[in-house]
Amino acid sequence: MNRLTDHNIALLSTDGFEQSELMQPLEQLREEGATVHVVSPNAGSIRGWSNGNWGDSVDVDQTISEASSSDYDALVLPGGVINPDRLRSDSEALNFVRSFFLDGKPVAAICHGPWTLINAGAVEGRLMTSYPSIRVDLENAGAQWVDEEVVVDQALITSRSPNDLPAFIDKIIEEVREGAHKKQKEQFAMA
Repeated sequence: MNRLTDHNIALLSTDGFEQSELMQPLEQLREEGATVHVVSPNAGSIRGWSNGNWGDSVDVDQTISEASSSDYDALVLPGGVINPDRLRSDSEALNFVRSFFLDGKPVAAICHGPWTLINAGAVEGRLMTSYPSIRVDLENAGAQWVDEEVVVDQALITSRSPNDLPAFIDKIIEEVREGAHKKQKEQFAMA
């Protein structure tokens, strides 16, 4: 099996991430041999959200200002409501996200994570899914929304909720193995 050794993945998040949507990809991608860094606007640690309450904290490996997309092979955006709502108004976070699209690298977003993609200008013309409550937001930004557990449009991977994590993580692994996608870059440039 082709493990993800020699692959670096950025997991962009801040306080209020859905606990399972950050922790499961982080752990499983590391088990596959990838180096996974939690990247966030601020140093220290960030705290998750689980079952309607604050959850566990996770250490930040790099701040956005320290990180460069050129050091990573893919980007993962966990959901939750608070986390992507904060990231979508952070200009450094949006520029970091855009840089992955400009390089044609895989980008994965689950649940409310696509909110950040909307503000990064990365959803127009894309086939996507998300948590159902942001369907209209995605459609208004030009995405074609479908209700499926995981959707891949070139190197853009999206899923609906924590229930979809097994399929979501499998697709991340598959897309990282495939590497950069020329059409991801082309599609973003046309948006």
